[in-house]
Amino acid sequence: MNLENYMIPCLSKTLFGLECLGCGFQRAFLLLLKGNFAAAFEMYPAIYPVFLFFGIVGLHFVDKRHNYSKLLKGMAFITGIFMIVSYIFKHF
Repeated sequence: MNLENYMIPCLSKTLFGLECLGCGFQRAFLLLLKGNFAAAFEMYPAIYPVFLFFGIVGLHFVDKRHNYSKLLKGMAFITGIFMIVSYIFKHF
């Protein structure tokens, strides 16, 4: 089964012809599933911070004894920086 046939097209790229900050995530995720960790990073460098961020979000909802708000804000900032810097390097 070829999962690339089921990928959701980027709305920004379809309508305006410009890639968004998330373009490449689906392909990078597929590369991760196949075990190509370096290729996933090359495809979308923010893949690892995004997953770490979602892991912290999950931990925030599961573990109610601790406050993860500062960690979430910091990780959101780091993930955003990764996304912006990788977008700039990709296009300029």
